[in-house]
Amino acid sequence: MWRGVVEHALAAIAACEARAGAIRAIRVHGDCHVGNILWTDAGPHFVDLDDCSSAPALQDLWMFLSGSPDEMTVQLADVLEGYHQFRDLDARELHLLEALRTLRMIHYSAWIARRWSDPAFPSAFPFFGSDQYWQNQILALREQIAAMDEPPLAP
Repeated sequence: MWRGVVEHALAAIAACEARAGAIRAIRVHGDCHVGNILWTDAGPHFVDLDDCSSAPALQDLWMFLSGSPDEMTVQLADVLEGYHQFRDLDARELHLLEALRTLRMIHYSAWIARRWSDPAFPSAFPFFGSDQYWQNQILALREQIAAMDEPPLAP
């Protein structure tokens, strides 16, 4: 069942990419979220740079958005207000927002699975092999597939 839902999600991701068209890749942090920003008196410092890569600019913005589409629209306006001080965002990238979220969800489960033989992982992720975990992941992916069919957020 997991494989079938992942295949459906990957098809939806491909559709999002097609709607976005050719997007320019830039150097990105790759795992940019509030937990990877260290605040000091001198200001913010980005940490955990092991996921740096080339990707659409939105890769470093989408994890700041959560909640309902209305809530994310407000959050997006705030994020873009700051982002536009440094560069513009190609609005076509917004077609990728839920696709990027979906890819991260799939990647997270794969990341745990690849490291399962490390003794630290079963104790850190005891829920991973349970039926409940996989049922929740399947439900979340189905919700993401539906979200990818929705129009993108308006900047």
